[in-house]
Amino acid sequence: MKNIIYIALIALGIFAVNAFMNPAVDFNSDNKDGIKFHRGTWKEALAIAKKDKKLIFLDIYATWCGPCKRLKSTTFSNSRVAKYFNANFINVTLDGEKGDGEILAEKYSITGYPTLLFINADGNVIAKGDGYMDGDELLHLGRSAVR
Repeated sequence: MKNIIYIALIALGIFAVNAFMNPAVDFNSDNKDGIKFHRGTWKEALAIAKKDKKLIFLDIYATWCGPCKRLKSTTFSNSRVAKYFNANFINVTLDGEKGDGEILAEKYSITGYPTLLFINADGNVIAKGDGYMDGDELLHLGRSAVR
């Protein structure tokens, strides 16, 4: 009986730590001071990028991914990052396991989440980043993609 109680307590502890480390994040909502993401289709994003002569910043995530949640809740809501990305890119965020996101994850050979791509209006990858990045790291990657 003691073993069952210990196992239950350990399982409860793991669950609590996981919930604390990976808070629920609504991937479909923008933070008012954060990066503003395009809400249309991928085809529309490509057309806007061509018209505006901008690169697309594509965040491919998974809803179960802890680093993706952290990126969304911290880095994408950073006002310095948002100011730069909103001015210089067509920002798109897609679930790599659904719809356009699944198609693009296959097209661009995505092997892990989050994957951050900078893509021109012709659909070619200009720069790529993998995993969680803080604001300074993402700004550096974004600036290197624009050069």
